[in-house]
Amino acid sequence: MSQPREPVALAFSGGKDSSLSLHALRAEDRFEVAALVTTVTERYDRISMHGVRRSLLREQAASIGLPLTEVTIPPRASNEIYERAMGEAFTRLGDRGIRRVAFGDLFLEDVRDYRLRQLGALGLECEFPLWGRPTGALARTFVDEGFRARIVCLDPAALDASFAGRTFDDAFLADLPEGVDPCGENGEFHTFVFDGPIFGRPVAVSVGEVVERDGFWFCDLLPAAREAVAAGNLSGE
Repeated sequence: MSQPREPVALAFSGGKDSSLSLHALRAEDRFEVAALVTTVTERYDRISMHGVRRSLLREQAASIGLPLTEVTIPPRASNEIYERAMGEAFTRLGDRGIRRVAFGDLFLEDVRDYRLRQLGALGLECEFPLWGRPTGALARTFVDEGFRARIVCLDPAALDASFAGRTFDDAFLADLPEGVDPCGENGEFHTFVFDGPIFGRPVAVSVGEVVERDGFWFCDLLPAAREAVAAGNLSGE
């Protein structure tokens, strides 16, 4: 008789690394992903840092079929405020029997160490399903597995504003300047995943305005019209 799977929560940004992490966790016999945890900036009603509308985050969670824990923080929240909000959310998950949280980190040792310290202080453990995988191969896997995403936030020190709103595909990867990580692990860019094997149905989006805010470029994604869904134009192409 097989052992019961351990429940795990996934820190979910809506982007490709957390989506690939969910895909990897679901492929294992060890874990049962029981919840998604996402930080949302109140007043803006958007995913923190990525700038994606909360309504699209909820569409993602509904299509994935997992409960969503939204951790709200104020604009420009201090690290102390962020840690307190996340700590309260993780504690509530722990009360539900979830003792482990998974993250989509790839190779940044300082970030991994920070997660371990933060959760260790709460009596929880961490899981890093993608850790150490070469990011070039991981980016190709994302495309080859049938995931689809758009660039929603980028650092202008790394990429030109014209990359905002582009589809994460072979052409995007080929156009990346030398020195930019293919997965954007150094903060060069962030994505919103709207289709792929973790979804029950695609999340229909269209590309809105590209704006500069707080030193980053953001592409505002909008819920697509029903006509676009019916026509198969799921990403505003």
